[in-house]
Amino acid sequence: MAGSVGSDDGDIGFQIAPMVDVVFVLMLFFMASAGSQIVEKELNINLPAGKGTPDANVVPIVIDIASDGTVSVNSQSYGQPGDRTMQPLRDWLTNAIESLGGKDPVIIRPASDAKHERIVDVLNAASAARVTNLTFS
Repeated sequence: MAGSVGSDDGDIGFQIAPMVDVVFVLMLFFMASAGSQIVEKELNINLPAGKGTPDANVVPIVIDIASDGTVSVNSQSYGQPGDRTMQPLRDWLTNAIESLGGKDPVIIRPASDAKHERIVDVLNAASAARVTNLTFS
């Protein structure tokens, strides 16, 4: 009988009741925290409509700069690679801006390997022609 006394003291077995208590406490915690979440609501906003007809006839002026430095507008050359003043482009832009009222945007579209110096030359010509609506593409 001495052997049976030792087995009663050492191994008490796996207790499942404390584990069930922990699961219930966690379940209550998550249920309580889920109920207190803030629900986002959709805002109904009416945005103003843009202008319709007056700006519908705007045609951009696209200035292409080739990798060799040639500057062209509408497939017509207005600047050769060695020309730093770009007087033909200045004159054409000045006439175009005056005749169109300055509303049409000017888009400069350089080639990926065009020199930055040539882009600056085109910017200087646009500035001399008093272009106010200028962007890059």
